[in-house]
Amino acid sequence: MASPAEKLAKSLEALEAFQREGRTCIRSRDMSRTDRERLVRNGFLREVLQGWYIATRPDEAVGESTAWYASFWGFCAEYLNERFDTAWCLSADQSLLLHAGNWTVPRQLLVRAPAGRNNPTPLLHGTALLGTRQTLPPVADQTVLDGLTVYTVEAALIAAAPGFFINNPNEARALLAVQRDATGLLSRLLAGNHTAIAGRLAGAFRNIGATRIADDILATMRAAGHDVRENDPFDHRLEGYVFSREPSPYVHRIKLMWERMRRDIIGKFPAPSAKPNDIDAYLKAVDDIYVTDAYHSLSIEGYRVTRELIERVRDGNWNPEANEADRNHRDAMAARGYFQCFGEVKKSVARVLKNENAGDVADADHGNWYRALFAPSVEAGIIGAAQLAGYRSGQVYIRGSQHRPLNVDAVRDTMPAFFDLLRDEPDPAVRIVLGHFIFVYIHPYMDGNGRTGRFLMNVMMAAAGYPWTVIPVDQRDRYMASLEAASVDQNIVPFTEFLADQIRKPTT
Repeated sequence: MASPAEKLAKSLEALEAFQREGRTCIRSRDMSRTDRERLVRNGFLREVLQGWYIATRPDEAVGESTAWYASFWGFCAEYLNERFDTAWCLSADQSLLLHAGNWTVPRQLLVRAPAGRNNPTPLLHGTALLGTRQTLPPVADQTVLDGLTVYTVEAALIAAAPGFFINNPNEARALLAVQRDATGLLSRLLAGNHTAIAGRLAGAFRNIGATRIADDILATMRAAGHDVRENDPFDHRLEGYVFSREPSPYVHRIKLMWERMRRDIIGKFPAPSAKPNDIDAYLKAVDDIYVTDAYHSLSIEGYRVTRELIERVRDGNWNPEANEADRNHRDAMAARGYFQCFGEVKKSVARVLKNENAGDVADADHGNWYRALFAPSVEAGIIGAAQLAGYRSGQVYIRGSQHRPLNVDAVRDTMPAFFDLLRDEPDPAVRIVLGHFIFVYIHPYMDGNGRTGRFLMNVMMAAAGYPWTVIPVDQRDRYMASLEAASVDQNIVPFTEFLADQIRKPTT
């Protein structure tokens, strides 16, 4: 007779078969009742709706949202296909957010479907689906993103609610900026006699400096006999912002976030000291805080490290050849990697103290930091050597966050733009706050983004004349909540105030 462990292993094989097919959710009819109940009981499946399940991890704490946020979009695609067949489409506003690369999990996902019931379907963690009984856009105005039927960009810009431009200005401007001309919009505006919408779009294009497209819309509509009155749907202009012919909406979004957020950062930090003249003394102070910094930074990431382990690694009393725990223990490898990375970051700090541009230094050196951080884990066989190659090659999710980091192609588009912004930014507080935040928002690596972001932050601190600043583990909840507010709500103020508080009351 099979043991409980053998029975669970058999059920896990059934679950793995679904996952290999790329399935995000499992329906009751897809799996035997015995396997399903066993997997639920052991924490490997969780019911979302009656008869609909997602895969989870048994070590997730009660109330943990990571599995759901990671599964949300795939679950919705499969569920909507089952419920409405192919007769559904996300709303125009939601379509624009996804086209702009904003995959933040919404509290309520709006879906157009002729068979919709106009009633919300509650899902996990306060999220819901609302299928509204509405006609679908023409087939030519639909496309598919990651299994989700959405409006095309041009059709969505026309169908979007006027408030979209005020509520989501970064996404709206980013998508307007990648329009090469007015052709795709005008064909739809003329066919639908959309006079008011034409005036709104003309005003929107003029707002971002795309005067030729704005003039083309007005002239063409008027030539067709329509009385069009231009109306700017945004609530302000971005003075001094120049929209380039960058084809990636992701790059525009990062630049727009930077420009908008920097205004909420300037003036919020205590005045920095003058850049230290004694570089050796500054680096000695950095060395002195190493154990404290490593303990807090690694603990924030969930590693179980002690000051004793960190000191042994630093002092060379770490012997992976003779000590089984040092050789195979994930926490020991993380501590060793942190020590090696810390040494590389100190070199970068020395460079900025010698008045090298901090953005250029971070651009040139961050790859060295990352390789040093994970080299011990590669040597120990804990992770594959391919992870040292550079930026990630797959999608990644942040534990407990509604924010989904950028896709693989967008990472490669946005990282050069990010370092350009860091290099050209004149305000030291902006470099510190957005250097950390935008880096972890993009999340360029499969792992280590938080640690690397804090290292980058401290290089910017040194360049500004601030001492090395530790993010204490007992402030983790506030730290993560402030990053979430910036990622999901585009509110950088809580994170700015959090870092300013750490400067005023440093952890020693």
